[in-house]
Amino acid sequence: MDQLEFRQFNQRQFSDLLKSGDGTMLKALYLRYYKNIEHYVERNSGSSDDAKDIYQEAFTAVWRNVQLDRFVPNDEGEFAAYLSRVAKNKWIDELRKNKNKHQVSMDGEHELSMVSEMEADQTDAYIDTVKRQYKHLGERCRELLGRFYFHKQSLRKIAAIFDWTEASAKNNKYRCLKQLRELVLKGVNNG
Repeated sequence: MDQLEFRQFNQRQFSDLLKSGDGTMLKALYLRYYKNIEHYVERNSGSSDDAKDIYQEAFTAVWRNVQLDRFVPNDEGEFAAYLSRVAKNKWIDELRKNKNKHQVSMDGEHELSMVSEMEADQTDAYIDTVKRQYKHLGERCRELLGRFYFHKQSLRKIAAIFDWTEASAKNNKYRCLKQLRELVLKGVNNG
């Protein structure tokens, strides 16, 4: 099955074929986009092994989201763009986790590297703003968001800790995120 054949499907057919776990299609998609991610990871302080790990995690996450109807790609291009975003975000998370500094090589792709550097600076500035504004949230919101995003606790577990229903935990998480977004927007606009 080549790339042209993928693009001939309508949205529902493409998504259904992905959801069905069609081995030929999954293998073709997996192999087709691996090199792009490998290049990105290696250009940004990673190794070939890092790229393999990140790509495997990203591909699995995207496929899982398709299976659960969290992401319904219109076509292969949309699938590829989403896969690329997920892989890049996973690599950025990995770099932060390991406290590695963002390094971009300047070998022949000077313009692309400069854009990546500017994006990294903007991302770092945004993260700093989020951290500053996070401190302005109420204690309950900080604890709830911390448990959910940093400690990866389920809403069910958080609900039990706070003596809430799961629906209340979900609503409170939404309210706290909304508060944080508003604070971040004020911080970005003022700083």
